[in-house]
Amino acid sequence: MRNHVRLGAAVAIAFAFAAAGCGSEKESSGTTEAAGTAKKECGTVTLNEQAWAGSTANTYIAKYVLENNLGCKVQITKITEIPVFQAMADGKVDAVLEDWQHVDQYEQYIDNGTKVVQGGPLGVEGHIGWYIPKYLMDQHPEFKSWEGLKGKETIFKTAESGSQGMFLGGDPSYVQKDKELIKALGLNFKFVTAGAEPAQVARWSQLYKQKKPVIFYWYTPQYLNQEYDLAEVMLPKRFDGCKDDAKAGGDVNQYKCAYDVTIINKIFSKKFADSGSPAYDMLKKFKLTNDDQELVAKWIAGDKMDPDAAGKKWADENKSKVDSWLS
Repeated sequence: MRNHVRLGAAVAIAFAFAAAGCGSEKESSGTTEAAGTAKKECGTVTLNEQAWAGSTANTYIAKYVLENNLGCKVQITKITEIPVFQAMADGKVDAVLEDWQHVDQYEQYIDNGTKVVQGGPLGVEGHIGWYIPKYLMDQHPEFKSWEGLKGKETIFKTAESGSQGMFLGGDPSYVQKDKELIKALGLNFKFVTAGAEPAQVARWSQLYKQKKPVIFYWYTPQYLNQEYDLAEVMLPKRFDGCKDDAKAGGDVNQYKCAYDVTIINKIFSKKFADSGSPAYDMLKKFKLTNDDQELVAKWIAGDKMDPDAAGKKWADENKSKVDSWLS
């Protein structure tokens, strides 16, 4: 999953691509329009799909539009977040449609390099926070702010948390600071970790289905937000020097603020950007909202719809957005 949400070294994987490869390497045979100007054919475009449902949604919406509207041949690779920068630099991948601000790679490959370029924001914004079920927020509107939790933490008490309320933490590999936040805010919560994300989801979703109180680490975009009606508890405003990753340790007060919002970017190989392909122009304009992505991700990951069918369905139902990418 996203490096902004999940820490840990990405593991390089071997690349095996057909010689036809990417849009940047394709043969371009011009076609003559009525006005007499040459227009490049799309050829082959290589998109990289990451290992989470939102990335699959982006990729297959774009794939359908590229193939159906521009006549492109789309290849899909599945290279992890860090190694894909080298694959773009090598011309083996044309586009990454969802990058979670890999600033070290930006410096290496974009700022100090010449083979990878920024493609602008995807439109989707990433955000981590504290969430509770909407039915609980309706019962306790004071929980809209963390201050409303004070003195009422025992509502969230479980056998595991003893006399305290339970705060269910996220996957331990994710960026997080909730244990430190609880301490800094003076809240009477016991921080509990269920393990990896599937175990955490199983834990809070079970309580949700039982209509019981639960407060937990969560984030957007996430396709489960289309299945469960959740509400965010507002944390203190951010300040200069506020940090989101508590793995560095130190004074808990440096973490006493809301998690930041991450602007998710598109990244292209320089060869693809300079190729003159109509696919580049379309992908530069390609934008989705969190709701767009979560809906298609739900169709794919939740409803088990074929990704190609999901991409087509969304594009057919959102022709005005698609037209704006093609104009």
